[in-house]
Amino acid sequence: VQLVESGGGVVQPGGSLRLSCAVSGFTISDYYMSWVRQAPGEGLEWVSDISSGGRSTYYAGSVQGRFTISRDNAKNTLYLQMNSLKPEDTALYYCARAARPFIPVIHTRTDYASWGQGTQVTVSS
Repeated sequence: VQLVESGGGVVQPGGSLRLSCAVSGFTISDYYMSWVRQAPGEGLEWVSDISSGGRSTYYAGSVQGRFTISRDNAKNTLYLQMNSLKPEDTALYYCARAARPFIPVIHTRTDYASWGQGTQVTVSS
């Protein structure tokens, strides 16, 4: 099982980025998937989830209306479109896979079996 994030970078406030998470070793549509971020000196913040069927999504209040999670099953890739970025969005962004197929996630580290290495997003003027 492997998860590889990409797409991070430095962007000005108000800008956009699209993060990608290419997965291998499992079928992405079988699992709830999440984007989780960690700002310097802070704990983990669950940003967004997408259900195994793709019909249900979750967004943290801090990103609701600005971020969109999606998935391309054919490419086995998870995405996070981030618009109207703010300095407080600066963090290391991880994609993570639920521990069990088809089961909704609880936002605790132990409910996830696999994590990527993270991609850095910096929002600064």
